[in-house]
Amino acid sequence: MRIEAILRSKGSEVETVRPDAAVTMAAQRMAALRIGCLVVADSSAPVLGLLTERDLVRAFAHHGTHAASLSVRDIMSTGVPTCRPDDDLASIMRTMTTRRYRHVPVVSEGRLIGIVSIGDVVKQRLEDLELETTVLRDAYRATR
Repeated sequence: MRIEAILRSKGSEVETVRPDAAVTMAAQRMAALRIGCLVVADSSAPVLGLLTERDLVRAFAHHGTHAASLSVRDIMSTGVPTCRPDDDLASIMRTMTTRRYRHVPVVSEGRLIGIVSIGDVVKQRLEDLELETTVLRDAYRATR
């Protein structure tokens, strides 16, 4: 299974935020959209980092109420792993597990074209396992 198949199924819409945006605005946007992360991007790069729920919690734990006056660049995660549409699902699962990221932006030819979440990966894996189980059951029944 390739990442492009997941994007075909879920769509390629990605919510982004500029690094100079206010943390409070970004948090409100994430809450309103019911999403766990925003890709931090500007005209210089398709992926500068991620702003995640975890980043917000850490900022408020470390800075207290002062965190509300910070900009996204002050608290975002950098060094974020990315993937390509032709990457296989197993490699992204390994990356997410070893690097402890729940979201991986998908980049092609220097452009952000989607994002894959751990939920997307789990959903796809469950669908694969259900199909495999059905095929094995049908094969078993055919031999009886």
